[in-house]
Amino acid sequence: MSLRSIKNVIGRELDIWKARPVFYIAPIAIMAFCSVFYLTFLRDGLPHDLPIGVVDYDNSAISRNFTRQLDATQLGEVKRFGTYEQARDEMQKGKLTSVCLIPDGFNADLQASRQPKITVYINGLYFVGGALSYQDLLTMIYLTSGAVQKQVLEAKGLSSQQMQGLLRPVNIDLHKIGNPLTSYNACLSTKMLPGTLAMVIVLILIYSLGTELKYGKSAELLEVADGSIASAVGGKIALYTVFFTILGFLVEILLYGVMHFQLKGSIWAMLLDMFLLILASEAAALFIIELIPTCRFAMSIGAIFSVLALSFTGFTLPVEVMPRILQGFAYIFPLRHYYLFEVQTSIFGSGFAGWWPQVLWLISFLILPIIFLPRLKNAYIRQDNPLD
Repeated sequence: MSLRSIKNVIGRELDIWKARPVFYIAPIAIMAFCSVFYLTFLRDGLPHDLPIGVVDYDNSAISRNFTRQLDATQLGEVKRFGTYEQARDEMQKGKLTSVCLIPDGFNADLQASRQPKITVYINGLYFVGGALSYQDLLTMIYLTSGAVQKQVLEAKGLSSQQMQGLLRPVNIDLHKIGNPLTSYNACLSTKMLPGTLAMVIVLILIYSLGTELKYGKSAELLEVADGSIASAVGGKIALYTVFFTILGFLVEILLYGVMHFQLKGSIWAMLLDMFLLILASEAAALFIIELIPTCRFAMSIGAIFSVLALSFTGFTLPVEVMPRILQGFAYIFPLRHYYLFEVQTSIFGSGFAGWWPQVLWLISFLILPIIFLPRLKNAYIRQDNPLD
């Protein structure tokens, strides 16, 4: 391995880029599209005006007030129906996130303290919309119940302080750490964009290394690298590392500089996190093509690996609530460690003491590809590509 051979490989790779600009145009186009998509699609932070069907069989003053108050919330947009069957048909068509059924005699049961039942149906096809509309309905039900109890206590002559203790015996002091506005944009975009970049890195690098076998150019690559597989792989990866580092840094600047998402720690720490994610993703791609020196098959495995990484990162479903065997499985994905690093830096503002374990984990991904380099060299020499 020598600097001269690495330089020759980089020059050869640049010639390939000139002949096939897809290697650099595709990542730029994908990241630009995903940035615009996520940051505009989630620009309002939370979904709003979720269609909630209300069937009011009681039609009393308190049930009508409940419907008006529900419609006045930011999350919900009430659609009134005369019968449950009409609302059910609309939900089955996917036009409603939930249906609220107010029974006949609702007001009379409330006044007589007979605990009337409001039936709520949630559309499970819309996980986020259904959960948010259920939360909105539950809040309004509690408020309505509290208002009725307040009227009863006022009639009994209780003071405001006494009523407060009975209506709300425990006062909750809630602090939403790191995302006080409950913004899906801040929660998802800061993970999905780096995750998309990691996926692009894995697929592009596997394709770049795999096409040397696919088109029978591996012997030529080794010749340019003076027979050194380390120089051949190092030269190709060096160019991609520079390219993806620039792209990754632009993503971090967009998220924390332009969009001003919360960042209590240092932007330099986040740039380090991105750089380590890029190196670890490249190592994962190299390891896959070493184990499976077949372009199509390796690309399929790389795609599966990248998609699973988004699921096992932990920003949608906490890893801690997964089965034990899956909790350990989550640590084989670089994106998991990027996420833990990002949480320590952006939310808690931790310094080196908070994120050094993730640095070690991300660096450890660089070890396996070095061990299996001889396997890739043998495949390059034999031009062993049986499935293509």
